[in-house]
Amino acid sequence: MAKKATKAKPTKSMEEALWESCNKMRGSVEPSEYKHVVLSLIFLKYAGDHFDQKHKEICEHYGDDYADMVEFYAQDNVFYIPAECRWSYIMENAKQDNIFQIIDDALANIEKSNKQLDGALPSNYYSNLGLDRSKFAALLDEINKLDTLKDEENDIIGRVYEFFLGKFAIAEGKGKGEFYTPKSIVNLIAEMIEPYDGKIYDPCCGSGGMFVQSMKFVKAHHGNQKNISVYGQEYTKTTYKLARMNLAIRGINADIRLGDTFHNDQHKDLKADYIMANPPFNQSGWRTENELTSDPRWAGFDVPPTSNANYGWILNILSKLSTDGVAGFILSNGALSADSTELAIRRKLLEMGKVEAIVILPRNLFYSTNISVTLWILNNNKKAHIVEKNGEERHYRDREKEVLFFDMRNMGEPYEKKFVQLSEADRNKVTTAYHNWQQEGWETSYSDEPEFCKSVNLTNLKEKDFSLVPSKYIEFIQRNDIENFDEKIKTIGAELKTLNEERTTLDQEIKKLFAAYGIEI
Repeated sequence: MAKKATKAKPTKSMEEALWESCNKMRGSVEPSEYKHVVLSLIFLKYAGDHFDQKHKEICEHYGDDYADMVEFYAQDNVFYIPAECRWSYIMENAKQDNIFQIIDDALANIEKSNKQLDGALPSNYYSNLGLDRSKFAALLDEINKLDTLKDEENDIIGRVYEFFLGKFAIAEGKGKGEFYTPKSIVNLIAEMIEPYDGKIYDPCCGSGGMFVQSMKFVKAHHGNQKNISVYGQEYTKTTYKLARMNLAIRGINADIRLGDTFHNDQHKDLKADYIMANPPFNQSGWRTENELTSDPRWAGFDVPPTSNANYGWILNILSKLSTDGVAGFILSNGALSADSTELAIRRKLLEMGKVEAIVILPRNLFYSTNISVTLWILNNNKKAHIVEKNGEERHYRDREKEVLFFDMRNMGEPYEKKFVQLSEADRNKVTTAYHNWQQEGWETSYSDEPEFCKSVNLTNLKEKDFSLVPSKYIEFIQRNDIENFDEKIKTIGAELKTLNEERTTLDQEIKKLFAAYGIEI
């Protein structure tokens, strides 16, 4: 009799595994603190893995006598890690009573010996948390499974940060406007604006994911990372430290500063060649009625309303662009058609020829929100000119009175159950159309495509009251819904199954929580 096939165990994502490990510490640490517990440990694992790799290379090529020469590590942007700070040493002592002090000492010593980390790492954090040692050892085991060398393409720190932030977004008062930008979106922005050289700025840089992926874009296209200088600002102190940590371990030298971008602009005189940003969505109360009314960043425009910071962010970004500067940033869809003061600002932006492209993105790209979002491309020079891009001469045409619209809502591929990500093919389709449209010869290399893209002139925009909603311009094909009925039923069924599974899991977590207090439900 044939053996019954064993059902394969469902694989857990890295984030889920870390969450389960952290959750075992419930009672000794607040769940909202989980991300801080995890992120510094991932830093140590990442730094340790890269040190070990470089250490092995040095020993093989030059011999053991050179293994502790700091210069060999510095030249490849690898931190030199003293023996008692290395991840291998931490794991050897993972079950010892003094493991918390070992980790605190490791973080302190690494920061002391690497100037770019000054003030970026937590101080005496783990010793004061009061964690259960055995449960903490289980968390270290989970982090030890991460292959940071193999997964270097991803911004691991950013991903974990976003996952934990999403778990407690409401509880921490973050709402739906503070989250890490997934790699596929950052890649799309980078591929559209092409930040090969010059100054890159992010006014709300979060964990630094925009910079991480920008550098990978330059590397992938055989550009020179040394031709890029990075500037950023972050409001939250813990996230500011996280950004500096995230950039430092990747050898990215950056001028990241702490403070409120609107009320305490740390880069007042900056003129950036490229701006990449994901500002907090629909931020209310960002200023009072009497604040920032004469701010130079919106000189010549109406003052952005107090009820929503979206257009404050737009004008801040525009004010920071160099003469030929280009910006790509994410906003909620509401900014496309907002009226009153925002309409007046949007109209002037269009009449000045600053808006170059609008891209509606698919839903479910983010862990922490399912809000529909838009990618805006602003360009300070849409006139005809010739420029060199990474060794290639570009002949741009005059497009001051035109805007290119894209609709990507039906694009994207499945990613970790209920999420989607933009595939390389998706991004290529958009960027190819965009770059062809920008350049001379566009009449033959570019064409409007129903349900995908449309080039619109200022006259058409005026007719639609300067709305930037792509569906008002892009042609849509009428279809018989019955033809897609079977497919829709399958999709709905799959979504319902996922929701039921999530409900079951949530019910179990709630029961466990009440059980801890002696309440049976």
